[in-house]
Amino acid sequence: MTDQKKPKKPSRQQVYTLLVEIGRKEGDGLPDKATGAALMCFASGIDEAEAVRETVAILKQADTNPLDVSGYGTLAEREAEGHEIDDEERALMARALDENSVIIAQMTPFFD
Repeated sequence: MTDQKKPKKPSRQQVYTLLVEIGRKEGDGLPDKATGAALMCFASGIDEAEAVRETVAILKQADTNPLDVSGYGTLAEREAEGHEIDDEERALMARALDENSVIIAQMTPFFD
């Protein structure tokens, strides 16, 4: 009897670009005078809804206060819309997919 490995099923996971607005919460790590922040995230998921749920859950675990999430689609969807995506962004997207994770690519604090 030979030991044959089953072929690996292709993953249905995709990476979605999300913009998450967060409000203030004690211990959130934002600058003192900031009123909140915008986080650009790359999140893996079977669909965008799953990517959003996972991102919000992780951000809550990290003591932040997610208020709103805007989805910008997958790499292919963004390319189809003409978005310019640099090598660094592509590398972060690949990492999010490989690790089945949420990557915060950029944080922009809000000030009054």
